[in-house]
Amino acid sequence: MEQDPHLVLEGTLLGAYAIRASVAYIYIRGEFVHGTRVLERAVAEAYAANYAGANVLGSGWSCDLIVHRGAGAYICGEETALMSSLEGDRGYPRLKPPFPAASGVWKCPTTINNVETVANIPFIVERGAAWFSSVGKPPKNTGPKLYCLSGHVKRPGVYEAPLGLPMRELIEELGGGMLHTDRPLKAVIPGGSSVPVLRADECDLDLDFDSLMAKGTMLGSAGIMVMDSSVCMVAAMARIAHFYHHESCGQCTPCREGCGWLERILNRIETGLGLPSDLDLLLSVSDNIMGNTICALGDAAAMPTISFVKKFEEEFRHHIEHKTCLTGTLAMQGVR
Repeated sequence: MEQDPHLVLEGTLLGAYAIRASVAYIYIRGEFVHGTRVLERAVAEAYAANYAGANVLGSGWSCDLIVHRGAGAYICGEETALMSSLEGDRGYPRLKPPFPAASGVWKCPTTINNVETVANIPFIVERGAAWFSSVGKPPKNTGPKLYCLSGHVKRPGVYEAPLGLPMRELIEELGGGMLHTDRPLKAVIPGGSSVPVLRADECDLDLDFDSLMAKGTMLGSAGIMVMDSSVCMVAAMARIAHFYHHESCGQCTPCREGCGWLERILNRIETGLGLPSDLDLLLSVSDNIMGNTICALGDAAAMPTISFVKKFEEEFRHHIEHKTCLTGTLAMQGVR
């Protein structure tokens, strides 16, 4: 959106033309001020060239392009919550069915895709489906992918590579290796904070949908978060839980109450006030959230909690029993 906005607009218009849509919205987070300005200039240029608007290039087909800024709610990344927000309502996810393709924005048939998906369309139209299928790992994991690499690496950033890039290649070659050579890799979250974590000994795998699913996690948004041996996994999970508790829309009781429970229990453990029963309680609360909400935000809080507790149980128990962290720092007594 920021570097090549017309690629996004071209993909959007091609998709709209294919389904004969008369309006195309680009919904963008309100905090992305620069991206919004770039897109709005590009939209004005598209209208001036008659690539959008009435009777596009004399084809008899008309399509309006509208950039719509949200107000920063994470929940509006869920497609039906996005539709509610676009209509001016609270960003609450909707029960499905009906699905957006049958009844979407203002009850009109609607298709919703991520910008990364839309930006692939011009290349597929130009080069063909066979080209797209030749990139990555045929037959099911093909095409280019944007990997967002963050954490303890020397060169964090967004890297475009074929789907199925080996994780070690992303970290060690594209990312330049671990930031501190005396701190070995401890864990990786491979698909954004909502997916189960991987221990270092599980990271010799390819970054594609099927490979990660086989390991019990997901590629998700391909937000790869690298953590070295200095990271306290209890503190990391407490921070993740805080995010999901804050971003829960509050519509569903299991998510609204459960995310708060998770945050409070994890804070208790992290600050040296944990109880021996807290680990079982974390798993129980997570199990009661999973699959019992309208959208997947509750699951996004529960899945990493379960994986952190199970894969780093020794570290959690050390916090509870010794009131200190295995990484060498003291638990913060009652401070949050």
